[in-house]
Amino acid sequence: MPKTLMKPFRPIYPSPAALITSVAPNGKANIITLGEVYNLSVASPVVVGISIAKQRYSHGLISQSGEFVVNLPTAAMAEQVDRCGCLSGRDVDKFRVVGLTALESLHVRPPLIGECPVNLECKLMGVRQVGDHDMFRGEVVAQHVEESLLDEQGRIDVGRLDVLCFVKGQYWSLGRKLGEYGFSGHAERNADDQ
Repeated sequence: MPKTLMKPFRPIYPSPAALITSVAPNGKANIITLGEVYNLSVASPVVVGISIAKQRYSHGLISQSGEFVVNLPTAAMAEQVDRCGCLSGRDVDKFRVVGLTALESLHVRPPLIGECPVNLECKLMGVRQVGDHDMFRGEVVAQHVEESLLDEQGRIDVGRLDVLCFVKGQYWSLGRKLGEYGFSGHAERNADDQ
């Protein structure tokens, strides 16, 4: 197939559309919409990364407090997610304007967003400049999951998540399940060999 050489922009897709909460020194909570949210370490410890441009209000709040919460919204929340991304927390209370519920976290000051079915409380491990954004590494110290999303074994049933993705500046919902790891019949291959 012929291919066209393009200037790269957001070349990895999809990524989750997430609402990141932070808190100002005066206790006022803020929300930023990000498509730059990713796993860095999946088990020991669990570490997630978020990337924020320096000029964003949330950049300073997270840098000062050393804490943030990753809130994973549903596709049904796309309009609220977009609205949070179009407003500045310097000017408005996004919780009030957008109609979201702030719930108390267990281990960090930034609140959970009640409408988001999955919330990750994070303690900042470090910040590193990476091009036009800074990468914040956060250790997940608590994960909250809406009980209706759990299967009989207490695991998250992905089919119930109603995932909201961000692709090239657009919001998309997740498609259908194609298989599970190892479905190709080559599961005997050691994952460490990849």
